[in-house]
Amino acid sequence: MSISASEIAKLRAQTGAGMMDCKNAMEESNGDFDKAIDWLRTRGTVKVAKRAGKIAAEGKVFTYLHGAGKIGVMLELNSETDFVAKNENFLALGNDIAMHIAAMNPKYLSREEVSKEDLEREKDVYRVQLQNENKPAEMIEKILEGKINKYYSEVCLLEQAFIKDEDKTIEQLLTATSGSIGEKISLRRFARFEVGEGIEKKVTDFVAEVNEQLGA
Repeated sequence: MSISASEIAKLRAQTGAGMMDCKNAMEESNGDFDKAIDWLRTRGTVKVAKRAGKIAAEGKVFTYLHGAGKIGVMLELNSETDFVAKNENFLALGNDIAMHIAAMNPKYLSREEVSKEDLEREKDVYRVQLQNENKPAEMIEKILEGKINKYYSEVCLLEQAFIKDEDKTIEQLLTATSGSIGEKISLRRFARFEVGEGIEKKVTDFVAEVNEQLGA
């Protein structure tokens, strides 16, 4: 069945659970609001949500190097207490997310950080694609919504599928770990660096590299 965005928003507002958790809960409960809350409760999501007002100001900065130092990642993972910041599950989570960032190269932390310019550019590209496919005008905006959600899942870290378990998003991974630890955990920020990124190489250098790779 089709679940409206307003229903998901209502469930999120009442429980404080993540957006994808609320969407899954509504789908698993066939749109029954009370059953959806119970579904979230069985997974510890609502319990964690009650701590949403807590301040997670402790934590740890994680770093990760990949490919002989060609790619580097730094992220800040927060907890409510310094004690939890030393927890094995917390440390494993930070290391896993750092490796995920190195592999998947997210551009933003969440959809709220996506710039208006980037979003409008993507919409324009998708809109032209759909027009070229002769999609009816009345369908284009509906299809656009799905394409933009797909775009978010590709560029926003919290909405990306976790590389070690593609059935979970990074946001769901954070929620699950928060539930198992019993304390609010939040991912505040991250940065990813790649050697040579943003530097325009001379054409002659590029040709030389290609020839070397081809054994010329």
